[in-house]
Formats: sequence, structure tokens, C-alpha cells
Amino acid sequence: MKHFPLLVFDWDGTLVNSIERIVTSLQFASKQAEGIDLSETQAKDVIGLGLMEAVSKLHPELDEKQDAVKLTKVADAYRQHYLHENKVPAPLFNGVYEMLDELRDDGYTLAISTGKSRAGLEQSINEHQVANYFTTTRCAGENKSKPHPEMLHEILEELNFSAAQTLMIGDSEHDLKMAVNANMQCIGVTHGVHDAATLNKHKPLTCLADITDLSAYLNQNYA
Repeated sequence: MKHFPLLVFDWDGTLVNSIERIVTSLQFASKQAEGIDLSETQAKDVIGLGLMEAVSKLHPELDEKQDAVKLTKVADAYRQHYLHENKVPAPLFNGVYEMLDELRDDGYTLAISTGKSRAGLEQSINEHQVANYFTTTRCAGENKSKPHPEMLHEILEELNFSAAQTLMIGDSEHDLKMAVNANMQCIGVTHGVHDAATLNKHKPLTCLADITDLSAYLNQNYA
């Protein structure tokens, strides 16, 4: 009997090397819609949040109620650029296919909890042809944004697992905060948004330098 039979993955920065593409699209949208130049650090820090939450955090000068049209304009510009215009590649990290094969063959149930929109996630899943690995997925926009635990709660209810049976794996503190809010153990990955020092504030079981080290870690510690 596995200690954590359900593994829930974040998407961007965890399984998919998409940080540069997201950052450049956020920078484009803020410049086009509001004439504001975002730094790479500013853009990276909001990755993992839902799009409207990310845009609101990036533009504190805009009031969520009074400037809702402007915020929507930034979000729309981002969505258009990311989905249709941005040519920066967003491949799976090396070895992810093999890792997913191994985890599935070992009997783990796999799910996704992401700050992406449904359209963005479906585009990426179809591009990489990995839909058959994941039993269910949850996206921002359909659920409350991370770090609210709603996405995880829905996954547990749908798949009939408890929080104690589940492990959340993510590259941002938004992922790990969500796990903490769901009373769930988590693992950080340091090749995405946040470094180990930031992730370790949320007491993950470990921080992996490479997502493909996950199988070996689980076999060594929780077989």
C-alpha cells in the first residue's frame, strides 16, 4: 500500500518548462495594455496564481472594482499573446515522459492542479500528448485561485482520496501554500519559479532540483 497513492502536479515550471513564455507574455500584455514595463522577477513571482489574480497583483495601481475593464484588458492581451502569438517554446522538462510512465506503471493516480486557464492547459496537454496520464485536472478560473485549497478539495472528492493519501508537487510557493491550506504534504521543485529557500518556508517534505528525481525519492522514502 502506497503512502501517497495520489500525486497532484502543478503544470507550469513543474512538468513544463514554460516560465520564459509566461513571463514574456505578461510583460507584453502589461506594456501593450497599460504602458508598464514589468521586470522578469515581477512576472515570475505571480506564476501559479489565476490570471486575474496575477494581473491584479502586478498592477496594484489598478483598483479591482473601479478599473475592472483595464484589468480585463491586460488579461485578454496576455491570453491572446500566450495562446496564439508567443513563439517561445514550452516543452516538457527532460525525462518527464519517462517519469510519468514509471509513476503510472507503479500504480500511482496522477492529477493536475494549475493556475492556467482551461484553454491554456488543454492546449499544452494536447501539444505534449499526455492526457492519458492524468485522471483529473483542475484549473484557475473554474476554481478559486491558489493558494485557496478548493482545487485540491475537489480532486480529493472526485477521486475519493484523503488529504493524508495525497502529495502535491509544485515549483512555486503558491502551490505549497495551497497544499498547506488543504492539510496536505507537498514537495517543492526548484527549476521553476521559486528557489529552495522560498519553498522551504512552507515545510515541504523535500525540494527536488529536478522533477524526474521524484520517483527515486518516493521509492526511497515512501515505498
